[in-house]
Amino acid sequence: MNFPAGRKVYRLRARPVLDPYSKKPISADWADPLVLELPASFVAQTSTSMLAGASREQAAESKSLFCDGSFDVQKGDRIRDGEPGAPVYTIDGIPPAADTNPWTNWTPPREIPLTRYVG
Repeated sequence: MNFPAGRKVYRLRARPVLDPYSKKPISADWADPLVLELPASFVAQTSTSMLAGASREQAAESKSLFCDGSFDVQKGDRIRDGEPGAPVYTIDGIPPAADTNPWTNWTPPREIPLTRYVG
């Protein structure tokens, strides 16, 4: 896929915080996330809704990331639609598997649901 007028899309992933004794990950640090550009990808609108509560009003925006099936994206990753300062969305669900055609080894693009809450 080639998008000559498209914006750059980035995957942000929290850096693991390791236990000093076992060296196993115990938490995640979003202060300085790992950033990976997802070439030939785009984010498209799906829906927006208002969530009213007793003490506040919140808006939920749902979008979809369309990207190459082989890209490393996981639940909990964040997707930035553009350069720093652009909206950031969260992959809340489990991204669909990257299917591969058994005869041609072709992997089609994936649609991955994203969410952003404001308010």
